[in-house]
Amino acid sequence: MSFDSVNVEKNSVLTILNSNYLYRVSKVTVNKTTSLEIEFADQGITIDGKSFNWDIVKLSDGYFHILHDKKSYKAEIVKADKATKSFTFKINNHIHTVEVKDKFDLLLEKLGMNNGTAGKVNNVKAPMPGLIIDLKVKVGDTVKAGDQLLILEAMKMENILKSAGEGVVKSVKVKKGDTVEKNQVLIEF
Repeated sequence: MSFDSVNVEKNSVLTILNSNYLYRVSKVTVNKTTSLEIEFADQGITIDGKSFNWDIVKLSDGYFHILHDKKSYKAEIVKADKATKSFTFKINNHIHTVEVKDKFDLLLEKLGMNNGTAGKVNNVKAPMPGLIIDLKVKVGDTVKAGDQLLILEAMKMENILKSAGEGVVKSVKVKKGDTVEKNQVLIEF
């Protein structure tokens, strides 16, 4: 298999990620333009379904030496944000930014629950059947994540329902004293 040096640099990033941060990554975007499907297995790495082999040696924390097709590459981890799974690498003095999505990130994205939708609230549903004891918001109120919305009594316990994200109350579908069923919409944003 023949690869130019830019592809070797991009693929070298994947090896560094595998050896230091992640296990069995599903999708990597390099420099916001190149998207690669990768899989790490005991036999090695496949990139877009094709086997790719090289030698990598860790020189010190954040520094690596890579050999591929009798060519040498110096690699450095410039920045690593494990929380957002974004990384910046310097390979032979070329900077590469990398965003990583594992199989769980891809599943959440497919279900519409990715970070792009995090923090946005469409509605609040009753988590269980119960009685509305108190309402803490009204139409037009702006709420943030963690703000109290209402109190639901269920099984002789008072449960404070809080906002999972930000929004403006569009409608309140219940009033104090109402009995509600599980998954009934209580508040819309």
